[in-house]
Amino acid sequence: MERVVYVECPRDAWQGFARTIPAGEKVGYLRGLLDAGFDHLDLASFVSPKWVPQLADSEEVLAQLPPPEGRDYLAIVANERGMERALAAANLTSVGYPLSISETFQQKNTRRSVEDSWPLVERMLERARGGGLELVVYVSMGFGNPYGDPWSPEAVVAFVGRLRALGVRRIAIADTYGVAGPERIHEVLAAVVTAHGPTDLGAHLHSRPEPVEVRAKVDAVLAAGVRWLEGALAGQGGCPFAGDELVGNLPTEVVVPYLHGRGFATGVIEAELDRLSRAADRLRRIYDARPPQ
Repeated sequence: MERVVYVECPRDAWQGFARTIPAGEKVGYLRGLLDAGFDHLDLASFVSPKWVPQLADSEEVLAQLPPPEGRDYLAIVANERGMERALAAANLTSVGYPLSISETFQQKNTRRSVEDSWPLVERMLERARGGGLELVVYVSMGFGNPYGDPWSPEAVVAFVGRLRALGVRRIAIADTYGVAGPERIHEVLAAVVTAHGPTDLGAHLHSRPEPVEVRAKVDAVLAAGVRWLEGALAGQGGCPFAGDELVGNLPTEVVVPYLHGRGFATGVIEAELDRLSRAADRLRRIYDARPPQ
């Protein structure tokens, strides 16, 4: 079976929870994912607790996880201070940095211009390599933006080319706003694959939860030759700027069984596939629960 790298993103899902999730509960949830066969997890964030208080305990959570042993544990960083924390953390294997094609969004997300971000990427790549970590760059607003900032498939190809020239190996193109349809998803990814090849190229998409729409987007990614997808159980998480509260991450309980049905392997154990929907329902109940008064 051909392999699709599937990244489960509990970090993205947790950010929006109303109540503070204890570190022990996070660790138990992550261990459950590992036991089910998920071997690529976006599970931590080293950004200011002022902005993401839910993930202030990332070091504590990572320290309680089993050693990666071939699995990938990724944390998001936004600056060199975050990289310092990542380098000191236990069990981490990768760091992810969001670099937007949209100037407006880069300023909103990192308080730094796109042009000023390029030297930072170089420095973080060097530090990550020196510390035994892999740098993953997420190309935010890779399928368009709502701000009227310049965008085109050719701009995405050039952006990826510049990252490749710096030596960045793993690059995921993100539909941050969640409005790209299957046609645009295929157009952009196919253009990048034609120019730079499919190896270590991923798609981090956001979507409304309807299975027909989700599967059409997955089909578009696969048809372009890309074999790296990301999502989260129950479709939790996503972009707070999307303007549609139903837009979230691709729902894992839809995507992973669909990939297996199409003949792809994801690492998830076959016996666990039927349990994904129940796990998603439990996560929705946790998400919807009111925090204690």
